Amino acid sequence: MPQDPIAEANARKPAHRVMLYSHDTFGLGHLRRSRALATALTAGDDSSSAIILTGSPVAGRFAFPERVDHIRLPGVTKLPDGSYISSTLGLDIDATTNLRAGLIQSAVEQYQPDLLIVDKEPTGFRGELLSTLEWLQAQGNCRIVLGLRDVLDEPDVLAAEWERKGAVKAAEAFYDEFWVYGVEDIYDPTSGLPFSDATRKRMHYTGYLRRELTDAVDVPDEPYILITPGGGGDGAAMVSLVLDAYEADPTLGPKAMLVYGPFLSGEVRDALDARVDALDGRVIATGFDSRIEALFANAQGVVCMGGYNTFCEVLSFDQRAVIVPRTVPRLEQWIRASRAEELGLVRMLDDGRDGMTVEAMINAIRALPTQGKPSEAGANGLLDGLDVVVERGHALMNNKD
Repeated sequence: MPQDPIAEANARKPAHRVMLYSHDTFGLGHLRRSRALATALTAGDDSSSAIILTGSPVAGRFAFPERVDHIRLPGVTKLPDGSYISSTLGLDIDATTNLRAGLIQSAVEQYQPDLLIVDKEPTGFRGELLSTLEWLQAQGNCRIVLGLRDVLDEPDVLAAEWERKGAVKAAEAFYDEFWVYGVEDIYDPTSGLPFSDATRKRMHYTGYLRRELTDAVDVPDEPYILITPGGGGDGAAMVSLVLDAYEADPTLGPKAMLVYGPFLSGEVRDALDARVDALDGRVIATGFDSRIEALFANAQGVVCMGGYNTFCEVLSFDQRAVIVPRTVPRLEQWIRASRAEELGLVRMLDDGRDGMTVEAMINAIRALPTQGKPSEAGANGLLDGLDVVVERGHALMNNKD
């Protein structure tokens, strides 16, 4: 009698199988973080593999290393009133959530991971992960980790959000460990959450996730500063202010390399491109580069927003940086940037203190060459995150009983 091909494949399964889940469909941070984690956890072990479950519409534009793959979940879009709709399928949000939950459950059952790493949302999007977490717990063959950025939001706001979602209860019930991708001396992202002492003992601060050059990529021959709003979806104001500065001061230098990000597009992008063209080469622009690490490494300085991944790149490539953090819908970026400035790691352009004026941006760009580098403030000691993740991940997978 023919054997079940799925059963045969599972019988030959690699020693370690890792699955990473992130519900987000906006921005690049979650996807780039998941890719870095998957790469580290499978490196140096030809018997290991990883699958990333992601709602990102640009996942297919990234190169994934050998033995790392991704499954694209149906996308959702958040409306101005805070509600969600399906991005492309025309389904209502309940039907879309049910479809996503079914795909997640099926992927887990077929792949049989040894380790599941969930990105910052203990219950998943609208609770879509709960049935899978219950199934995994009943099976007892997979260790489950909740991965948290260094900063989530203001404590009061975060506590109310997690209470509404039942996230504290789920975190305490289903997760074997909690990994904070930062250091406690900078910030405790769980401040304000009513975790039990037993839960807090399962928490590990890994340090920030170091980034390295992985691919050769062309960079400008002349000195440049890098301008990056991350994914770009909420970066138009910051980019516009940088262009204001170059337009207002013809002597401002060095030249700027602007990477819009994949979510800054349409008429807004067209208007910005027209302004770039009028600057006659003093600013050059590109829409999206998945290998932005090389542009970071070779820049004279960086003007950026304050997302987690961008901050990791600033530290990793020891870049003088001016961070222009967003303050809505969350204070996450402002909290990170203000704390980093206190420690001498970066300079922040703060609307409440400095004003988002053309003069403030001109002064910030001019001051970049004499600004201290993160390494001068001890940044190198903050970047052990991937080493700790690999150590903790392998310890969990090797001790599942």
